[in-house]
Amino acid sequence: MSEGMSETASRSGFVTLVGRPNSGKSTLLNQLVGEKISIVTDKPQTTRNVIRGIVTRPEGQIVFLDTPGVHKPIHRMNSLMMKAVRSAMNEVDALALMVDVSQAFGQGDRFVLELIAPVPVPKVLVLNKVDKIRRPDLLPLMDSYSKLAKFDEIVPISALNGENVETLVKVLFQLLPTGPHYYPDDQLSDRHERSLAAETIREKIIYLTRDELPYSTAVSIDRFEEGEKLHRIYATIHVERETQKGIVIGKGGQLLKEAGIAARRDLEKLLGRQVYLELRVKVTPGWRDNDAVLRGFGVGDAGDS
Repeated sequence: MSEGMSETASRSGFVTLVGRPNSGKSTLLNQLVGEKISIVTDKPQTTRNVIRGIVTRPEGQIVFLDTPGVHKPIHRMNSLMMKAVRSAMNEVDALALMVDVSQAFGQGDRFVLELIAPVPVPKVLVLNKVDKIRRPDLLPLMDSYSKLAKFDEIVPISALNGENVETLVKVLFQLLPTGPHYYPDDQLSDRHERSLAAETIREKIIYLTRDELPYSTAVSIDRFEEGEKLHRIYATIHVERETQKGIVIGKGGQLLKEAGIAARRDLEKLLGRQVYLELRVKVTPGWRDNDAVLRGFGVGDAGDS
């Protein structure tokens, strides 16, 4: 057993977070672990692979699997993302279906219910963004979902401000088996620093380019040089067309410079080191439909051990 792991029997297991795009899965994961390990934007399909967040409490340890939002595949990239969602629902101990209660129920919600129905594990319905609706509207919503599917528990929360999140953790612990901790008690994620760096850069590009190209960018780390006081990171931002390259660079290189400064600040907090960050932009035509390139970017990674 690794150093730092508990030898006492306690409740532990794996819980997959599943839901439509923008239901708040990544926000919840960050709230649960107390650190920003998953990027968050207001754009759907921001999460492209499965991210593990580790929550250790006196009761035991929960390994949360944050998955891409359930959507209809358009490119090969989207197909791999949906494959990762299905894979993350296998061999886990519980599912947490996240629903944005500020959005009307639609065909996408029905599709998610059909997707999780055959999975033979306890299921918790997590009604997120309760701070955005009137409290009297919650009960009818809980009632309608109870008629559509079988849930072991229903927990209303606000992932953004933390409301009722600890109640959700307690509910999930009650559904897990007894067993050892899978990770050291002080570990928050299984993400490598290179992956954190790539995703942090991508988050800043999405934020700064807004509606112009949220889905057409990917980031690869060319070199990651670790030092005692300084990490040197060299990264490439990939786009599909020459016009998109101009958007990412910005007038006089201003947008790329802003993205670099914002990413460097976040990475210094995450890594606890000074960071030298060098960015370049490259046109990689059709990368969203190229399996080899997608594998290199880690798209659709199911987070297997």
